[in-house]
Amino acid sequence: MNFMPEKGALLTGLLGAATLLLAACSGSEENSKGGRGAPQVGFVVAKVEAVPVTTSLGGRTVAFETSEVRPQVNGLIRRRLFTEGGFVRAGQPLYQIDASLYQAAVDQAAANLASARAAAQAADERVRRFAPLAKMQAIAEQDYTDALAEARVARAAVAQNAAALETARITLRYATITAPISGRIGRSLATAGALVSANQTAPLTTIQRIDPIYVDMQQSSAELTTLRQAIANGGIAPGSTAVRLRLEDGSAYGLTGTVEFSEMTVNEATGTVTLRARFPNPQGLLLPGMFVTAMFQQAVDPTAILVPQPAVQRDFDGSAFVYLAGPNNKAVRRKIATERTVGGSWIVTDGLKAGDRVITQGVGNLRDGADIRPVPASSPQRVGAPAAAKTAEKGK
Repeated sequence: MNFMPEKGALLTGLLGAATLLLAACSGSEENSKGGRGAPQVGFVVAKVEAVPVTTSLGGRTVAFETSEVRPQVNGLIRRRLFTEGGFVRAGQPLYQIDASLYQAAVDQAAANLASARAAAQAADERVRRFAPLAKMQAIAEQDYTDALAEARVARAAVAQNAAALETARITLRYATITAPISGRIGRSLATAGALVSANQTAPLTTIQRIDPIYVDMQQSSAELTTLRQAIANGGIAPGSTAVRLRLEDGSAYGLTGTVEFSEMTVNEATGTVTLRARFPNPQGLLLPGMFVTAMFQQAVDPTAILVPQPAVQRDFDGSAFVYLAGPNNKAVRRKIATERTVGGSWIVTDGLKAGDRVITQGVGNLRDGADIRPVPASSPQRVGAPAAAKTAEKGK
């Protein structure tokens, strides 16, 4: 009867060992099902693309044509014939200067011309009468020569007086000051009764044509030189001349302009070169002197490599790096050099080549050399339940 306690202890030990073995097998099964397996990551394949080199430059709007209206004769202003701030057309009367003296000068010049013509007619008639007499030697040859000279002098006097009459008429026309160009006219700086002169420096008003309108932009001469050298070396190609504008309030201007030219000299004070673009302005939204930001594709980089921004991480020193899906499904940490962003991607200038598989999804906990399960970034990500939740579910 003494052997019973020993058998009970042995049976209890066997049951405990069996329980531990079952637990170990269960844990092994959980690990084999992926509870702690290699993480799934999404990747994109790096490829070479043609990317525009977009430039943003500050600039100011400049009127397409500007005319400062000044008098060309002296006199008192009798009337102002335009509405300030309105639109005027070339040749439209703007001011009327007292024209009494200029009208009198026209009348006098017309009378002088009539007198010269009468004298010329008389001289021609005398030559006509002397001609047959000179042939018959009825008069002295010198008298006939003198008659011919007097006729030529009389005709010259006619031409002189005709020119004087035309000058007087032009001066009379200047008494009515007209618009030299079409455009928006500013405020009048002279009123009726003001005395003006042909030599004054102050304008009476200013007319500006703002449709189309220019935008003058300033670009660093160093940037422009680098760009031109890159184009000359074949690294990049010339871009488009189309320009877009962003206004002072941050809104976009709806119409596209065109780069016209760049200056051939550098501003010594600022070290910049002026580029000029031309924009349509039918609604008059752009006014001269406005500050705007111009954006245009100054060149095209045909060998750029783009990487989505989520793939690029920064080290403690600020340098950029990415993880690649390497051979044998291992994560490979790779340092890269980035230049600028285009949309949602970085332009990589060093560290990558076409065909590299850049990890863009699941990069948060990656380590260099870690096991991974790479899939294309467009594939759906498989998210598993936590191991504790699985164990609890099995216990049910």
